[in-house]
Amino acid sequence: MRSSGKSPRARKAGKEGLRVLFTCIGRRVELLRAFRRAAKTLAIRFEVHGADASRLSPALHQVDKAHVLPPISAGDYTEALFNLVRRMRIDLLIPLIDLELPLVAAMADRLAGIGCCALISSEAVVQTCRDKIATYRALKASGIDTPATWMWSEVARRKRHRFPYFLKPRAGSAAMANYVVMNRDELHTLGKRVRDAIVQEYVEGMEHTLDVYTGFDGKPRCVVPRRRLEVRSGEVSKGLIVKDPAIMAMGCRVAEMLGECRGVITVQCIVTPDRRIRVIEINPRFGGGVPLAIHAGADFPKWILSELLGKRPRINPTGFRDDIAMLRFDDSVFVPNASKLTKR
Repeated sequence: MRSSGKSPRARKAGKEGLRVLFTCIGRRVELLRAFRRAAKTLAIRFEVHGADASRLSPALHQVDKAHVLPPISAGDYTEALFNLVRRMRIDLLIPLIDLELPLVAAMADRLAGIGCCALISSEAVVQTCRDKIATYRALKASGIDTPATWMWSEVARRKRHRFPYFLKPRAGSAAMANYVVMNRDELHTLGKRVRDAIVQEYVEGMEHTLDVYTGFDGKPRCVVPRRRLEVRSGEVSKGLIVKDPAIMAMGCRVAEMLGECRGVITVQCIVTPDRRIRVIEINPRFGGGVPLAIHAGADFPKWILSELLGKRPRINPTGFRDDIAMLRFDDSVFVPNASKLTKR
């Protein structure tokens, strides 16, 4: 894929400052706080908007202006989002979950027409990353090490197997419906249970998530590897920064292969005991564990806001700190007079 080379029209942070909208904001309090800090460092006024399908989303109670949108599955989601952006005069839109990425990518040019920059990779990149068979084919065609991947129906017809396998949805997210398959009975039972299932070669090793900053021109300029020490509900709960040049180089290769990236993309890989770096998944959005990379010194929010303002941030690709761990715990948002939040 070639780079689109498109950059956002430079904004002017005047008296009203910049308005950013996080969609499907859910629990992403740490990320919006990082953007607030970046705006303060850049000495610009900054208004944070958040949108979700329910007012019970914790992060909605940490923004300047909260909005409720229809569920992504609703037919009017795209139009409702567009109208919200236009009404609130949003400068920067940041989508946060996989399900909405194809919709936002498809409307990026339309949003640009009303003065909003969507922090989203091209439709082609989003489609490639969303479809795990397409991801496998793109990686394989570029000579990037990745586990063999097949449609479940193909594997189910085989007479001979090399268990274990890894089974998951073709367009899955947040590790939902992911299984290690140990025998033929599990293969057939789980394959029928999981919608549009695919099967991957099972890989032993240590899983890493790479936060790859590609700015607005698709060129990787910083890769921060995070070793996944513990995962809860598909999101990392304990992670460790590992400044490994070989892993960082792999992140660059993946972004260069995709070409038309924008913002931060998340690359997942497994490092095997014999040091093979095998890419297993790509998500063209902020990962849930990105606050660790930001804390370590890769200030993605500051770089993004700087580029939005027409500046070129100075980025040291190895300037982040090594060997820092993130150990997450539960926190609470307390909302008074909250009975109305549950009403339709």
